[in-house]
Amino acid sequence: MIMKIYQRFPIVLSTILLPLILLGVSGVSGTESKSSQKPNIVLIYTDDIGYGDISCNGGEIPTPNIDRLAKQGVRFTNAHSTSSTCTPSRYGLLTGEYPWRRQGTGIAPGNAGSIITPDRFTLASMLQKGGYKTAAVGKWHLGLGDPKTGPNWNGTITGPREIGFDYNFLIPATGDRVPCVFVENNRIANFDPNDPIEVNYGKKVGNEPTGRENPELLIMKAINGHDQTIINGIGRIGFMSGGKLARWNDETIAETITGKAVDFIKANKNVPFFVYFATHDIHVPRVPHSKFAGKSGHGVRGDVILQLDDSVGTIVKTLEELNLLENTLIVFSSDNGPAVLDGYADGSAVSLGNHKPTGQFRGSKYSKFEAGTRVPLIVHWSNRVKPKVSDALVSHIDLFASFAALVGQVIPEGAAPDSLNSLSTLLGESDESREFVVEQGNGLAIYSKGWKLIPATQGAAKSKPPKPDAGFLIESGIASDPQLYNICTDIAETENLAEKYPDIVKELTELLRVVRENNKSVQ
Repeated sequence: MIMKIYQRFPIVLSTILLPLILLGVSGVSGTESKSSQKPNIVLIYTDDIGYGDISCNGGEIPTPNIDRLAKQGVRFTNAHSTSSTCTPSRYGLLTGEYPWRRQGTGIAPGNAGSIITPDRFTLASMLQKGGYKTAAVGKWHLGLGDPKTGPNWNGTITGPREIGFDYNFLIPATGDRVPCVFVENNRIANFDPNDPIEVNYGKKVGNEPTGRENPELLIMKAINGHDQTIINGIGRIGFMSGGKLARWNDETIAETITGKAVDFIKANKNVPFFVYFATHDIHVPRVPHSKFAGKSGHGVRGDVILQLDDSVGTIVKTLEELNLLENTLIVFSSDNGPAVLDGYADGSAVSLGNHKPTGQFRGSKYSKFEAGTRVPLIVHWSNRVKPKVSDALVSHIDLFASFAALVGQVIPEGAAPDSLNSLSTLLGESDESREFVVEQGNGLAIYSKGWKLIPATQGAAKSKPPKPDAGFLIESGIASDPQLYNICTDIAETENLAEKYPDIVKELTELLRVVRENNKSVQ
């Protein structure tokens, strides 16, 4: 099979097949020879942090705790999430399957049913099978309850515990979507049965004011549909009634979920554990705690970056105090690229100053240009990882197979079909890249050996580079002609080389077709 792919795609694959084969063969044995004790794993999955939002990647807002992980670990410059939006990126991470392969993996409403069903073998269930205690803390946004009918907010709520997590404390969807309550294990936290919760995304429920009807009650102006039920002075997407005692305080969300992650680590300090810590920061609505409000000099978006960095520092400090840091693999990354103006007129766009959330890349969250999926990625493990900056092409899709290799678990046939064992690269022991990455935004693109192809789409206007003062609004234009960029020489994707290099366009178009038509990656 590999030789057939080589014969069909010589330009893309010629110089990297053999090293990848050797990487796959040697991944597990090399790890086992260096460590007989399974490491703890903490995956810090931030929300909407762009490549340039952390100071070790050139950001203007100081992130000393994140920078410390980067200084002591491997900082990747060419790492990609599986999608440029939140639900599909999380799906790909936890299943090892590109989200575009499966219907129903788009941005989920707050009352969606479970997208990952109990019959799926997940990253969490794999680690659980390997002897790990597992926890999901923070943002979920993968649906809850019955896949068809959604969750019963006033009863038992299925979800993470059915797909491999021993414990969960969740924001059910996003901070800007109802219901604005936490789910702990299979129930609403602090639920009062005398005040039942009702959620509807089609029509208003209850008598609570909405942002559309009562804009004078809002503490921040709503845009793009964030004008339905008002919770804590903020208009949300969707309608909600009831659950008054269970509702969160936006200002303390970061403190609350960080505390829950710390509690789980302390309770499981004597056994191997896996914590999937999915922060709310820096997603909208951005409501920093008073400790951080006004401290960044870059508005509320900058303030919640400070808040995020503090959460990272709290997790690391806890591991240090418990003498666990040396044997804990910490992975820090983001679900997708940055959004600045995204649902609320909170002043973030005008407060950027010299700070560039996308770094030098084109696009933003939602986009199939580089800034949509190229995200920060830092791997820290003081017992194993040596400080390094790596330019290797890596993807979140590979964390599944790489963690399986790390802990000596076999992935069943059919599970994690797009995940490759990239453990040696992630640990900084190899510089080998993936053969290709499929990038998902408002459409698909493919990146391989420095070349980036955005395939032709008929009937739409040509997409143009964003204006410098565009405020990082969503790029909605989709090219009717193919776009080919040499990322090595044109990292900002400004010069379309499709007409100059038709053979590369043809080859990458065919490679993408083959990947899409197979039920697994052909790497």
